[in-house]
Amino acid sequence: MTDKEFFKKIANGKDDFLQEFVDILKKGKLSFCVIGGLGVNAYAEPVVSLDLDVVIVSEKIDDLLPKLKKKFKLEEFTNSINVAGKGSALRIQIQTDPRYQDFIKRAKVKNVLGYKLPVAAIEDIFQGKVWAAMDETRRASKRQKDLADILRLIEVKDELKDSLPTKLKDQLI
Repeated sequence: MTDKEFFKKIANGKDDFLQEFVDILKKGKLSFCVIGGLGVNAYAEPVVSLDLDVVIVSEKIDDLLPKLKKKFKLEEFTNSINVAGKGSALRIQIQTDPRYQDFIKRAKVKNVLGYKLPVAAIEDIFQGKVWAAMDETRRASKRQKDLADILRLIEVKDELKDSLPTKLKDQLI
C-alpha cells in the first residue's frame, strides 16, 4: 500500500479532497507551503494526523475563498480558515497569522502523505511549533502535541534546541 492509498483509507474519503484542494491552489498559481504536524512528518518519523496546516500567500486569500466555497465547507476564525471536504476526515487549516508568510519563500518540495507538496523549512516549522506551544489560548492537549513535535524535530536536528525559549527548554530538556 502506498502512502497516498494509506492516507485516503484513514481519511475515509471517496474523493481526493487533498488533491482537489491542491489543484485549486495550483490553478490559481498560489504560493503555499505545509506547516504543522504533517510538516514535521516530512522531516521526522511520521505520526498519523488528519490535520493539514498550510500557509498561503496572503495577498491571494480573498481571491481564493470564493473558489474554495464552491467545492468545500469553510469556517473562518481569527488566525485561520478551516476547509472541509464532503465525506473526508481530513481537516485542512489555512493559517492566516502574518508571522507565517515568510515560510513560503523557504519551502522545498517534500513527500506529505504520498503527495509532493512544498513544505516549510525545518527551522520554520520548529518556530511555528514554538509559537503554538507558547500560545496559552490553545487547548492544553494541543500544546502538548506541539511540545512532542518540537522534540521530534530536535531529534532530527539537535541544534534546534539552542533556539528554544527558556520556558520551553525547562519543560523539555
